Amino acid sequence: MAQRYGGKYSPGGENGNDPATPGPYHGAKASRAGARVNLLFVFPLPLIWQAFTSDPVQMAQYLVALGLLMLAAWMTREGVLAHEAYDARKVARRPGVPRKIFGSVLTGLGLGVAGFAGFGPLEAAIFTVLGTVLHSLSFGLDPLADKGMEGIDQFQTERVARAVDEAEAYLAAMTDAIRRAGDRGVLDRLTRFQAVVREMLRTVEDDPRDLTAARRFMGVYLMGARDASVKFADIYVRNKSAKAKSDYLMLLTDLEEQFNAKTRRLLLDDHSDLTIEIDVLRDRLQREGVRTE
Repeated sequence: MAQRYGGKYSPGGENGNDPATPGPYHGAKASRAGARVNLLFVFPLPLIWQAFTSDPVQMAQYLVALGLLMLAAWMTREGVLAHEAYDARKVARRPGVPRKIFGSVLTGLGLGVAGFAGFGPLEAAIFTVLGTVLHSLSFGLDPLADKGMEGIDQFQTERVARAVDEAEAYLAAMTDAIRRAGDRGVLDRLTRFQAVVREMLRTVEDDPRDLTAARRFMGVYLMGARDASVKFADIYVRNKSAKAKSDYLMLLTDLEEQFNAKTRRLLLDDHSDLTIEIDVLRDRLQREGVRTE
């Protein structure tokens, strides 16, 4: 009978990954702020040549057009990233600044100024309209409404949003520190830990009442993990200490177990709340003479 090959580096082996354990990029999605957005920074560059081969008035106009298009590219990239963060959450507020809309308007203005410098007013108007419309069709509009906030207490929702933003800032600082350390294996391990943390964040967003129970994890523990990450990066950059790496990886393992356990308790409490609601409803139905069997 055929047997499945396996070694110590195979999945489930001594040094391999457990197939049941999600990888460091489990659930990750490719960012939409990729080549298509980065090309917006490249396309306006020929205006530099046009500017320095023209008279002073046209040169100023071309440089203004270049600045507008570069600003539009930056606004578009930030808008795409903000939209991704909005889509990743079940409960989210619309972005405070509609960056992609501003990017569309600035693109139209930049093309209009370039058209006016190179051709004339009519061409400038055409370029402005086409640039604005085509940019909007290519990258879409910003989210214009809050998501998943119907029937949720406004004060609680704002508290959760602030706590989640604070936790995400700690996670971003940890990523920056480990990238500075320059160890891909540690970065992958950190990414897996962050996936566990974000599972807790999504759980709290689903039920803001869990914030009180998870506040210490989302604040104090993550702040300590950030400080430990910065300290590890400082040491590892200097001397590539194997002991520092081992201690840091052990810390991530301990934290991951604690966050996993806490998330399971939060979900169990939510299930208990549902069971209580069902029992109360059944009691009321029985008092009204309605049989639930």
